[in-house]
Amino acid sequence: MSRASQHRPLRKPERAVQDDLFRTGEVVQVVGVSRRQLQYWAQTDLIRPSAHTRGGHHRYTFEDLVALKAARRLIDAGVSVQRIRKSIEQLQRVLPTVRRPLAELVLVATGDVVLVFREGTAFEAVTGQEWVLEVAEFQRDIEAWRGKLETRARPRPARAGPARSQRTA
Repeated sequence: MSRASQHRPLRKPERAVQDDLFRTGEVVQVVGVSRRQLQYWAQTDLIRPSAHTRGGHHRYTFEDLVALKAARRLIDAGVSVQRIRKSIEQLQRVLPTVRRPLAELVLVATGDVVLVFREGTAFEAVTGQEWVLEVAEFQRDIEAWRGKLETRARPRPARAGPARSQRTA
């Protein structure tokens, strides 16, 4: 996707449209990131603002703010920017209907791993490995395993074979 197609230019300076957009200074205050971080993330396509004024000033939507806040929280939790980038790329490949994973999905960081919760499943963003452990199902598996052990441990009854004839002298 080209940089030009990733954001919408403001065509009319309508007040209603502008009220839905946030200026860089407002984003810095609301999200808790520096201007430099916003610039760097926009330049490196981590999170780009959805709109620009005719003068080239960045304007952010609420969805942009959600993505920025998610990125900030992932970084605070110890996830590297490179890992976030890989996660976004992989999620866009695996979930083609998801345009902006940081804004549209529920993400959780554990160490440098990003987990995604979607439609009742949890999986690792980069590898796609499922991370759901259904405890009830696991308990049934253990009970079945114990049942097999008990069956093997029971003494086997003596087999009744063909009767031997006794010799009489």
